[in-house]
Amino acid sequence: MCTITTARDPVVLGRWLPPGVHVNAAGSNWAHRRELDAEAVARAHRVVVDDLPQARVECGDLVQAAAEGAFEWDRAAELGDVVAGKVQGRASPQEVTLFCSQGIALEDVVAARLVYERARARGVGRQLDLGLDRP
Repeated sequence: MCTITTARDPVVLGRWLPPGVHVNAAGSNWAHRRELDAEAVARAHRVVVDDLPQARVECGDLVQAAAEGAFEWDRAAELGDVVAGKVQGRASPQEVTLFCSQGIALEDVVAARLVYERARARGVGRQLDLGLDRP
């Protein structure tokens, strides 16, 4: 299940989540916004974020669930650690897993640079004068 709304209040309730579901929650990028209720967060066996310090500030789903006593931050792991095998991901097909994606600006910059380099190598696209080289 993927969510990417501008909701201030939950649009997904924990009681709706079947065993084995994976939730990508990407819309609650302010502490005062949330897409998931506290029960949805509490039901997750695995909680993964892009970056823990950033999630503690921006991931409203987790910030509010923690404030309500339904989530402890030591349950969260960073995506890079899961991918590197430092932290276990899903352990069984029945586990509910949650990825709270806030995005990391550095990832956007790296992706943009890659696109730029490939476009130049292929001779496609055009350069725009944005006036950034002028005072």
